[in-house]
Amino acid sequence: MGSQEFRCKACDGYGLLMDDEEWRYTCTVCRGDGYVSELESNEQDQVSDVDDINRILD
Repeated sequence: MGSQEFRCKACDGYGLLMDDEEWRYTCTVCRGDGYVSELESNEQDQVSDVDDINRILD
């Protein structure tokens, strides 16, 4: 399998996400490394801590 198949689709392999105000934060899907392994894709999702306007708190 190629590396493109394991690239994180949420952050497009960059490891960072950006909100509508252009704040950048660590991708919660791949945990910032840009790639998702087969084991990570099968893990259960966790609810993240968020502030009053639903921004993820790292």
